Amino acid sequence: MPFTYFFDSVKKISRHNRIMITKSKQNLTLFQLCTLLLTIAETSASVFNNVSCTSNKTFTPNSTFNTNLNTLLSYLSSNVTNNVRFFNATVGKDSNTVYGLYMCRGDVPFALCRECVGFATQTIPSSCPTSKEAVIWYNECLLRYSYRFIFSKMEEWPRHKINIPLGDPVVLHSNGFYTALGSIFDELPNKAALDLSESNGYAVKQENASGSVTLYGLAQCTPDLAAGDCKLCVADAVAEFVKSCCGGSIGASVLFPSCIVRYETYPFYQHSGTSAPTMIQRGRNIGTEVLVIVVVLLVVLAMLFGFSYCFIRIKARKKRKASDRENFGPELTVLESLEFDLATIEAATNKFSEDRRIGKGGYGEVYKGILPNGEEVAVKRLSTNSKQGGEEFKNEVLLIAKLQHKNLVRLIGFCQEDREKILIYEYVPNKSLDHFLFDSQKHRQLTWPERFKIVKGIARGILYLHEDSRLKIIHRDIKPSNVLLDNGINPKISDFGMARMVATDQIQGCTNRVVGTYGYMSPEYAMHGQFSEKSDVFSFGVMVLEIISGKKNSCSFESCRVDDLLSYAWNNWRDESPYQLLDSTLLESYVPNEVEKCMQIGLLCVQENPDDRPTMGTIVSYLSNPSFEMPFPLEPAFFMHGRMRRHSAEHESSSGMA
Repeated sequence: MPFTYFFDSVKKISRHNRIMITKSKQNLTLFQLCTLLLTIAETSASVFNNVSCTSNKTFTPNSTFNTNLNTLLSYLSSNVTNNVRFFNATVGKDSNTVYGLYMCRGDVPFALCRECVGFATQTIPSSCPTSKEAVIWYNECLLRYSYRFIFSKMEEWPRHKINIPLGDPVVLHSNGFYTALGSIFDELPNKAALDLSESNGYAVKQENASGSVTLYGLAQCTPDLAAGDCKLCVADAVAEFVKSCCGGSIGASVLFPSCIVRYETYPFYQHSGTSAPTMIQRGRNIGTEVLVIVVVLLVVLAMLFGFSYCFIRIKARKKRKASDRENFGPELTVLESLEFDLATIEAATNKFSEDRRIGKGGYGEVYKGILPNGEEVAVKRLSTNSKQGGEEFKNEVLLIAKLQHKNLVRLIGFCQEDREKILIYEYVPNKSLDHFLFDSQKHRQLTWPERFKIVKGIARGILYLHEDSRLKIIHRDIKPSNVLLDNGINPKISDFGMARMVATDQIQGCTNRVVGTYGYMSPEYAMHGQFSEKSDVFSFGVMVLEIISGKKNSCSFESCRVDDLLSYAWNNWRDESPYQLLDSTLLESYVPNEVEKCMQIGLLCVQENPDDRPTMGTIVSYLSNPSFEMPFPLEPAFFMHGRMRRHSAEHESSSGMA
């Protein structure tokens, strides 16, 4: 049925109630001014219309659903790009899944689209703090999210209506006004549905209502709808104008979750075939002309700046790609498959918010992130003070990507954009070994079978680095804080920032810059900068003794006058009282021969001479074969140095007393 039929009844009702006002030049001028101000305002900033929140479905603050919702909103905001006015995304799994989308009006500039979606993602959480479903409308965009699947489904509830009962009654109640309006609404449903593939469901239409007034109409569906659903949505929205909304209004809007319809007596949309109404042109003055010129100049300058910026970025990207092809050759494909853009990482970490930070060190900070597919990741954001170049960084990424072992943390990807250098790893939920081992309460959670499993897992991981991978890697920073534990208390070695790759036939390397953690460094590395796989063996030995005792390698025993952990372990081994070293919480769960074996391995690993220390292959054999006979360990490396220092100190003290 043509919509002009409905408007006959609207005209009769409005005509009966209207107030007859003689049209004058002053009224026309005021009307012109209002429409001009409305036009300028709408092209410069986002205009809020309404927000609707469900009350029957809510979530608990700080819940998984809440985290997923924040990630989704951040992801939507970050993905408003220069060629996407519509975007949908899903975050989470099962009952914690959140679906969301945004749609910008088909004519708004991309800068205004980004601003509008940004405002929407900031406003909707505060307006609907615990709602599992909500929709927000601006003049320039709409944004919605839900706990249920909402894509490609036509929905008309909740809805919102806006009317502007302002204007010249003579114009409003003329036959021409409603005839023009009926003509617009007859055409918009079909036009929006037909334009769904070409114009993303965006349609406009204008009709002259009288000599001085032109009506402008707009309809738009979310582009994921089928053509039939789009046509029905727009037709139902138009019917709302007649049933309950907007008789006798110079402008009105009907807003559904799946479509919007609006008409005005001024050109509120930007359209190449649309000219400004005659009355605005006639009422133009010098001040308006200056304003228009200034606005046009600013827009042109902004466009020139934008084009220049994009040109420079594209040129730099091409140059970087050419350099990468030259430097990495066939491995460039692997590198590109691992690369994430910064917008995705910012969305995953809620723009590196403080509540997502799970670790911090000299290298930078670590954040928990959730990717768009719902996968949890650990995002390592390297310090901007790092002197490592882009090529060196990518070499390190390729190195880590080639390491695949169940006892090594898996690299998922990286990001190198602007000044950011970011590594993305699998998320390991139980934090690091030191979080349990050296905590006065949590160390009770690690039984002896679990500790023995951790020792064997770490040994297999280091063996893979030294011998079983295609490369020979010296980690150089083996310690409990760099061993993560998964849900099954399986150890995963992490943090390869200090790792060095050496030739498979190379025995040792040397560096002028000693890096690592004192207490775990071998003497030849700490004093001379010489590193080899036996340096990692030494660090492993210290860690094994810490796992047995639950104590750090420092003066953490009866008093600071007592020897350090290595000396304490050696003295108990020499005195045939190995269980004095054992963590007291393990007395009910330990296996004697396993404790003795681990203690003997630990002491073999921390011997002074690197040649006396076993290889990781030999250590794995010791741990997996109960009948393997092990040599008797010599004194620990720092035990002799410490004894010489004490002897010297005692001699000086005696001389002083004398």
